Amino acid sequence: MTENSKESKVLTEIRASLDSLVNLWYPASIDSVSGGFYPDFNYKWEKEGEQNKMLVTQARHIWTASKLATFYDDSNYKNIAAHGFQFLKERMWDSKYGGFHTLLVYDADSLKPVAKTKSAYGNAFAIYGLAAYFEISKDSSALNLAKKTFYWLEEHAHDSEYKGYFDVLNLDGSWMLDVIENDRDYDNFIRKDWKDQNSSIHLLEAFTALYEVWPNPLLKERLEELLILIRDTITTHKGFLTLHLERNWTPVSFKDSTEAFRSENFWLDHVSFGHDVETGFLLLEASEAIYHTKDSTTLAIAKRMMDHGIDHGWDAEKGGFFDGGYYLEDSDVCTILNPAKIWWSQAEGLNSLLLMSQLYPEQKEYYELFEKQWNYINEYLIDHAYGGWYDEGLDSDPEAAQRAKAHVWKVNYHNIRSLINVIQMLEGRFKLTNSGH
Repeated sequence: MTENSKESKVLTEIRASLDSLVNLWYPASIDSVSGGFYPDFNYKWEKEGEQNKMLVTQARHIWTASKLATFYDDSNYKNIAAHGFQFLKERMWDSKYGGFHTLLVYDADSLKPVAKTKSAYGNAFAIYGLAAYFEISKDSSALNLAKKTFYWLEEHAHDSEYKGYFDVLNLDGSWMLDVIENDRDYDNFIRKDWKDQNSSIHLLEAFTALYEVWPNPLLKERLEELLILIRDTITTHKGFLTLHLERNWTPVSFKDSTEAFRSENFWLDHVSFGHDVETGFLLLEASEAIYHTKDSTTLAIAKRMMDHGIDHGWDAEKGGFFDGGYYLEDSDVCTILNPAKIWWSQAEGLNSLLLMSQLYPEQKEYYELFEKQWNYINEYLIDHAYGGWYDEGLDSDPEAAQRAKAHVWKVNYHNIRSLINVIQMLEGRFKLTNSGH
């Protein structure tokens, strides 16, 4: 089989896979009773669960539907995005303190906010979805709400002294630095004094999207600030992201703690390969939006992040990226501590491997790994009986076949974005600045 025919075969498979995935989510997830989208489906794609409305879930649906409207040139998806926008605007914005509520929970037949904190991460996804919807609809109310959210973050979450943003905020948007009681009712209390890579990279992603439809000088300043912080401070010299950092960007590290303590707090300090390969792509997006080119410094760091993921987090036997590892003491070996192959990491890996193949065509291994990654996804992550993606590859956890296909944290933006980008790259019509926003 020639290279061209192999590429054509992969493109055909991925196109069919995207069509199947989209048809599972829509219209099934559209909630015509309470508004917004149903989040909870079991492994057979039957609605099952509490169906509460989380900001991130709802905003990601708006983004996805908006992108599908353009990709398929189909106004039905624009209508789906509009449906999500109305719910976000009318039900999730906090009319008292500003910013978006994190979670609405059913109390009898009505939805009520329950979270005692707000999240910069969640509000970033609101901006991301609103910018995408404005791009296809030109609805000024969507852009105005995105601007309002940006200014709310500017007033409340931004740190003018040390730069960057706090993720965990009080309901009124104030910082939690002075909260000393360990009130377990507070979401993410342990992270109240810290900054983190996850909210930072998704603020970068959201600000990139917003800047493309609203080239505001302050927004550009904050976008560049995040780009430089993530690229030069949060990303280590080895090429992976520090998960959590003190207010002044000192890394939070448990290297000197006991193995038991490190294991118990793995989620706060480890190497997250999925975030690393995703962030390389997001950095290049932001760089091109700001500078209208892929600047050489950002390109080099993005490549280093991809190469680190391949060298330390890739399963050379079956394909796929492991979830997490750790550098013990001063070792150059990253020990895999969580070998799970989480669905979203595989989607981000697929996208970034092909992107690196296109940016560095002389390095044939990127495309070879891209094909191996697609074969891994097709064999171990895609449910060919009921459809959709498992939450984890069946090679690392066979029980994933019986787990929920969708919930508030498992929606469709990672894999649908990845498949759209990959299709466009394989068809030769991919433009980085148009890929994710």
